[in-house]
Amino acid sequence: MTRLWNDPADFADEMIAGFVAANARSVRRVPGGVVRSTAVPEGEVAVVIGGGSGHYPAFGGLVGPGLAHGAAMGNLFASPSTQQIVSVARAAHAGGGILFSYGNYAGDVLNFDEAQRRLRAEGIACETVVVTDDIASAPPERAGERRGIAGDLTVFRAAAGAAAAGAPLAEVARVARHANDRTRSFGVAFTGCTLPGAPAPLFTVPEGRMAVGLGIHGEPGIDETGIPSADGLAELLVERVLAERPDDAGIEGRVVPVLNGLGSLKYEELFVVYRRIAELLDDAGVTIVDPHVGEYCTSFDMAGASLTLFWLDDELADLWETPVDTPAYRRGSVDPARTISDAATATTAAPTSDDIRTAAAPAAAPADAASRDAARTVLAAIAVTAATIDRHVDELGRLDSVAGDGDHGIGMQRGATAAIAAARTAVADGAGAGSVLERAGDAWSDRAGGTSGALWGIILRTLGARIGDTGSPTAASVADAVAAAADAVSASGGAQPGDKTMVDALQPFADTLRAETSAGADAAAAWRTAASTATTAAADTAELQARRGRARTHGDHSLGTPDPGAHSLALIVTAVADVLQDAARESERTPS
Repeated sequence: MTRLWNDPADFADEMIAGFVAANARSVRRVPGGVVRSTAVPEGEVAVVIGGGSGHYPAFGGLVGPGLAHGAAMGNLFASPSTQQIVSVARAAHAGGGILFSYGNYAGDVLNFDEAQRRLRAEGIACETVVVTDDIASAPPERAGERRGIAGDLTVFRAAAGAAAAGAPLAEVARVARHANDRTRSFGVAFTGCTLPGAPAPLFTVPEGRMAVGLGIHGEPGIDETGIPSADGLAELLVERVLAERPDDAGIEGRVVPVLNGLGSLKYEELFVVYRRIAELLDDAGVTIVDPHVGEYCTSFDMAGASLTLFWLDDELADLWETPVDTPAYRRGSVDPARTISDAATATTAAPTSDDIRTAAAPAAAPADAASRDAARTVLAAIAVTAATIDRHVDELGRLDSVAGDGDHGIGMQRGATAAIAAARTAVADGAGAGSVLERAGDAWSDRAGGTSGALWGIILRTLGARIGDTGSPTAASVADAVAAAADAVSASGGAQPGDKTMVDALQPFADTLRAETSAGADAAAAWRTAASTATTAAADTAELQARRGRARTHGDHSLGTPDPGAHSLALIVTAVADVLQDAARESERTPS
């Protein structure tokens, strides 16, 4: 279990502060993560990586000459927010454009894609290569759906080697895709991991058994078997990974093997396993190059291991020789680089995301009296949302742990807490209803990170843009705004009804709300009826098999359990119905 923390909610921020304090020669803190503390040649492509915290040395430990230029570091097991990624990318940019690379998880894809869109709009060239090395998470014909696990290292290193050689952005992206195509990984676990402050592991494995095909976020494996001997584990790993040898690798070939410990296995145990892995690869006619045995992508205290094989060709072999010097990973000899400045690197107390939101918050847009009155109702709705999440945070985490990483409740709580603080400030500034929603959406997505943070940010910002800052919203305009938000969520994540996601509750809610208002119901009555529909729809997701999100890779593990995103949405819209009813009664009592 994880034993040392202060406030679990502060764990990631305090961990980053300590990491920077210990590694100032390599990294400096910026809002959202870290970048190199050493100078980067003007015009060099910046390789920006990232993901949730809890995987050290991924991702901050891989920042330095010869490897990443910056790492966006989200909360524990939650993707960094769009704002965090944009902040790190701007700080890392040296004029040659940005290559984003990260593991293929829904929240990371949503937030990195939005960050890329924003940076491109500013005129900064960006490309993305998503790592998909985990062969257990999808069959070969759907390789693009696979997760990224310890194979992140080989893709990041190949891309960074190309960047260090002066390659342009398009070429760096091509190299990264090529490296990803020649990287395969497979993992197992003997115990789950426990997040700081959590009373129990995210999943458990029966005594004497082993989970097969797990991810790096505490997700349960796709199979279970008895614990083999060290040689038996080596044989399982090699057999599975060799079976997916890249088509262009030939019968024989050169491979970099990476035996990765997930947090609790001792190095001595890994060496015993690697001894047999080396024998098996030799028997298969494979030439071993630069073997790696150690911790490269962990999962807190999970007891487990994964094997990655990176198949080299002449191009990748040359790039692999690029010297690297980062806090957690060194290869070869790197020429000394100029430190940017003592002032710039002494940033263990760097501005936080909260500071950036406060500094970047625009002045309240002009709003008329009717919209300012409506803003107070919006504030009450966000307040009841935060209170509802607080009451159900443990339940939402439990639902998410069935076929996910158990952080949905914590993420929603972080987002809602930030949203209510931003909404109160906006109302105090005299903002209208639309601006209050937009500021709350920005705060929610930034603080929560992850898939739910990105999607709730989209919902609130879309509602705000549609409702605006003039006049009092009507039942019809609210219904139209909710419909637009549902469309925006589907467009962003690609989920459709039946995929077992938030959309399974959001779309019926939007459809019912529009139908009820079209039939003449007032806003409060229509909302309550729609909330009832959403509650039923969310419960019905228990019978669906996940086709999107992290639960997708776990087959029927989630059957019998409602989708946590759909369930939390139903809880929220049900609570907001009371706010709208109270507002309607107050309006009836107040003379026009």
